[in-house]
Amino acid sequence: MYLRDSIKMLSILIPTYNHNVYQLVETLQKELGQKAIDCEIIVMDDGSTIPLPHNDKIIAFPNVSFKKLPKNIGRSAIRGQLASAAKFENLLFLDADVLPVSETFLANYLAAIVKNDFDVIFGGVAYQNDAPSEKERLRWKYGKEREVQTVSEREKHPYFIITQNLLIKKECFESVNKALENFYGDDLVISQALKRKKSKVLHIDNPVYHLGLESSENYLKKALSAISSIVSLEKSGLLDADFTKLQQSYVLLKNWKMTTLFSKLISPFKKKMERNFVSANPNLLWFDLYRLNYYIELKSESHA
Repeated sequence: MYLRDSIKMLSILIPTYNHNVYQLVETLQKELGQKAIDCEIIVMDDGSTIPLPHNDKIIAFPNVSFKKLPKNIGRSAIRGQLASAAKFENLLFLDADVLPVSETFLANYLAAIVKNDFDVIFGGVAYQNDAPSEKERLRWKYGKEREVQTVSEREKHPYFIITQNLLIKKECFESVNKALENFYGDDLVISQALKRKKSKVLHIDNPVYHLGLESSENYLKKALSAISSIVSLEKSGLLDADFTKLQQSYVLLKNWKMTTLFSKLISPFKKKMERNFVSANPNLLWFDLYRLNYYIELKSESHA
């Protein structure tokens, strides 16, 4: 009975901030209109600072609710509110700046629910093949070359998930979502918590296009902010010291007593690297080295 019922019950949860979600909701509704699915779509606006009149129109669709928060509370907090508002056990989190690749996107997830015993299902992420404007090239290239992975590649590190396209049991989500301050690193916290709980994670080929590319300058700032978050999360015990590849590289250099030498070699080239990152052809190896050097600097400052 549970499996037959579960295919018809899905809460689609979409947090948004300064983004038009109408096309995403319309796309989901198009598929829902073709299938007998007991589904709700809940959209919450996290204190947007610009007018978004199209978002107000989504409530015209069936089984769609839209709530505007008076102030920005951050990604982890708004996801917690979305989960609390959901009436079904199967929660599908989608970021506002994505669109499903497949026309059977929801059906693919529902089929996976029936066929598998899981806590989490991650469908993956995709990026469009056409290169964006030069000012957005770093985010696009990093996404295509680092975030886009086949199912078999993701299965090698099963707990690394991205919440922009994630199906998760409500009970599981509420046990791993932490009320963090508004900073980058919440996906890592969830991934780490899933690993510690030994949750059952299933990877399937059901990606969404990530369309909300930002400028290379802004993405670089966010990348460095994410590294600061990693150091803070380590100190709080929410993240193991060797959970990510960045951390593992640091541990290796530290064990070889080469962190100081590494920084001395990289530091003279930082300005050249920064110019490259905002160019039409950013070098991702340099990006890795630059971020590792920044992590070493933060660890040195914190005497970690």
